[in-house]
Amino acid sequence: MLRDGAFADRALHGVAKDLDPRDRAQAKRLAFGVVQRRLTLDHLIGRHVKRDLDAEVRIALHVGLYELLFSDGVPDRAAVSSAVELAKPNAGFALVNAVLRAVIVERDRPEGLGLPADDTPEGAAVRHSHPEWLVRRWWTWLGPNATRALLAAGNRPTDLVLRVNTIKAGADGPWPDVPGEPFDPELPEAHRVDGPLDVVAHPLWNEGRFVAMSRGSMIVARTVDPQPGERVLDLCAAPGGKTTHMAALMGNRGEIVAVEAHKARARALERTCRRTGADIVDVRHADALEIDLPAGSFDRVLLDAPCSGLGTLSSHPDLRWRVQEKDLAELARLQARLLAVAERALKPGGRLVYSVCTLNPGEERVADGAVRRLLPHRDRTDGFYIAARDA
Repeated sequence: MLRDGAFADRALHGVAKDLDPRDRAQAKRLAFGVVQRRLTLDHLIGRHVKRDLDAEVRIALHVGLYELLFSDGVPDRAAVSSAVELAKPNAGFALVNAVLRAVIVERDRPEGLGLPADDTPEGAAVRHSHPEWLVRRWWTWLGPNATRALLAAGNRPTDLVLRVNTIKAGADGPWPDVPGEPFDPELPEAHRVDGPLDVVAHPLWNEGRFVAMSRGSMIVARTVDPQPGERVLDLCAAPGGKTTHMAALMGNRGEIVAVEAHKARARALERTCRRTGADIVDVRHADALEIDLPAGSFDRVLLDAPCSGLGTLSSHPDLRWRVQEKDLAELARLQARLLAVAERALKPGGRLVYSVCTLNPGEERVADGAVRRLLPHRDRTDGFYIAARDA
């Protein structure tokens, strides 16, 4: 996936779309897990193989090692056999077999695999499979203990959370065939799913009765606190979870101007609004830095800014390898320019909310307002920085 430049979730959707739900879930588990644990897996491979490997042989080793070390309930024999079969077309099956069997022996020894301890940034990066530059950044900012907890959370599956769309469904939701229950008294529309669920194949999703979105994203819309009849600006609005949530909080009365620069994402946002019945949303395909917005014309403004996404590493496993430290300063400059647009559009006495789904102090803005930071290991949701300011 990474080798071909494709995003993990998009690539998986393309190759696994014709599988039945159970096989598709298994393919996702393996693909996401291998991408997440890549640094740890390569460290182990490097201890046993001192030459360059064909990409296909390395992938077979990745899959086999992941099954042996990080998958519950997969017998060793089955893990080795599957990996060897993957490598057979490239004549690397003997090497794959030898490495995996050697790792099984190491794993079962009292001293274990011999991975570095996570008491330094270098060791934590290898043990928890995160880029060393990012581990160092968090280590300095949050301290060793919080960093280790955050790294561990980045490798755990996230809760699947649905938002009841109160435009089309009652507040408690139509959930007789969805395993799970409400779980957060501050978010009565939130519903945590217990067990597997193919969200987009579910008829209630197609009817627009629920939307899959994280608890953190719901908190952003709640922080905006839009009221019925108000005029709200949503800059950088796609994919639309927060947009349609705000429409529901407004009782679908008033107006939301949703600005999205990317044409395909703007069209997808329009479809989301139609599916959820969010009739008050006016989607505008435009660059937020160039769109003509009359000054002081909105009661509330949400800037959910483009960001590094470093709070979403559990649900976007390839992001940790895609984001580069050198890109962060340019992102921060873009965020500052977008914030100036948001501030200009806000009415006197209105509310401005700035949010980013990242954990990076260089991307935090509106620091003089009410601030909330969500940490995955503490709050069981994506990492967010949310700041609100009343003008």
